Amino acid sequence: MSINIGKLYLIPTTLGNNEPLEVLPISVKKIIEQVDHFIVENEKSARRFIKKISPRKSQASLHIYVLDKFTDELESFNYLDACSKGFSIGLMSEAGVPAIADPGASIVYLAHKKNIKVVPLVGPSSITMAMMSSGLNGQNFAFNGYLPIDKAERKKSIKQLEKLSSDKDQSQLFIETPYRNEKMMTDLLQTLSPNTQLCVAVDITLSTEFIKTQSVQDWKKEKVELHKRPAIFIIHKK
Repeated sequence: MSINIGKLYLIPTTLGNNEPLEVLPISVKKIIEQVDHFIVENEKSARRFIKKISPRKSQASLHIYVLDKFTDELESFNYLDACSKGFSIGLMSEAGVPAIADPGASIVYLAHKKNIKVVPLVGPSSITMAMMSSGLNGQNFAFNGYLPIDKAERKKSIKQLEKLSSDKDQSQLFIETPYRNEKMMTDLLQTLSPNTQLCVAVDITLSTEFIKTQSVQDWKKEKVELHKRPAIFIIHKK
């Protein structure tokens, strides 16, 4: 008797400490209630999220596989073995959608190589939500991940992205580790041209959400508290 191959569900999570069903559709809850195998970045926070969205689900029944920067590639190669036995697997990020600015992309690629059906579920993505809220070029944009930590290299990268934005009429998105946001903002204001547009999107979907787009020269007149708050930065020079 042949065994049906399990699916890989890409399960979004919240972007902060808000109620899951305020920002996630009921379909996410239904899938979590059906699945017992999960690939996650952090087991403790993943279990907490699963319990919050499905309180009655047995924690003892869960099979958790950790995928982070310390995970051995050979070990993760076996994370989808349960699918060959007929069990579906849920891939979750620490915040937002998996596989976007997230190590889960390698698992999704592996699923395609193994002919495992990949099923993306609807949920919040800080990158797309910041872009759609910015008023900048939603027809042509690029996500650049993290910029260099070294101050001189970071400023050089900022100027390169500004030029790229002008040359291609392309909005440039990037992120920073939350405790370095203030340094990033300082470098942006010191490096970018006065008329370059800068969007700062902070705490997306949370009660403290702040999203604003204005010129660099106008940002220099305004102070916003960014320390330890998840942020997306977008620049566009016309």
